[in-house]
Amino acid sequence: MRQFYEDFWADGPDEDGEPYAWALRRGLLQAELRPGDRVLDYGCGTGRFLTLLDDGAGVEIAEAAVLRARATGADVRLLEDDGTIPFGHGEFDLVWCSEVLEHIPDVGFALAEIRRVLKPGGRLLATVPYHGRFQAAWIALTRFEAHFDPLGQHVRFFTRRSLTEALEVNGFEPAVRHEGELLVARAART
Repeated sequence: MRQFYEDFWADGPDEDGEPYAWALRRGLLQAELRPGDRVLDYGCGTGRFLTLLDDGAGVEIAEAAVLRARATGADVRLLEDDGTIPFGHGEFDLVWCSEVLEHIPDVGFALAEIRRVLKPGGRLLATVPYHGRFQAAWIALTRFEAHFDPLGQHVRFFTRRSLTEALEVNGFEPAVRHEGELLVARAART
C-alpha cells in the first residue's frame, strides 16, 4: 500500500480533490476548531489543511508527500511501517482525518492510534465517501467490503452504521451524518 501512495505523491497533485470537495472539507474543519487546539492531520498528503491551523502537525504514509509538505515548513512526520503515529500519548485536542480511513486495511489499529494521541476528551473529525442509501444497502447485503483488493486504492466502503460501529469499538463516542458526498464523523474520545 505504501508504494501506491509513494508513486501517487511523487508526481501527484499539490491539491487533493475538486474545489467543491475542498471547500466542504475546509468548512467542516474550520467549524470544529476551538481556540488553542493542537491538531493532527492524519493522512495529510502534502499538508494543504495544515495551512488552516495555528498549531497543527501532520502524519502521512508516503515519504514523497512528507518531503513536499516539509518544504512548505509544515511539521509532517512519516507514519511508522507498522502504522504507529510518531507522536506521544495525549498530544492533540483534535485529529482531522479526511478521506483516509477507507484506504486503511486495519482501521481498528489506526483508530486505536488516533485515540492514543488524543488528549482525554479529545475529538476526532473524520470524513469518508458517502455512497448513498441504495449503494450502502447493496454493500451491506453482499458483504462487498470483504471482497476488496487489499492492494487497491480504496480497501473498504463505509456505511453510517459500519463507521459508527468502528468508532464505538475503538473507544469513541461518535455522531455520524452525511453531508453532500461525505459521511462525517465527529467523535469524542471516551
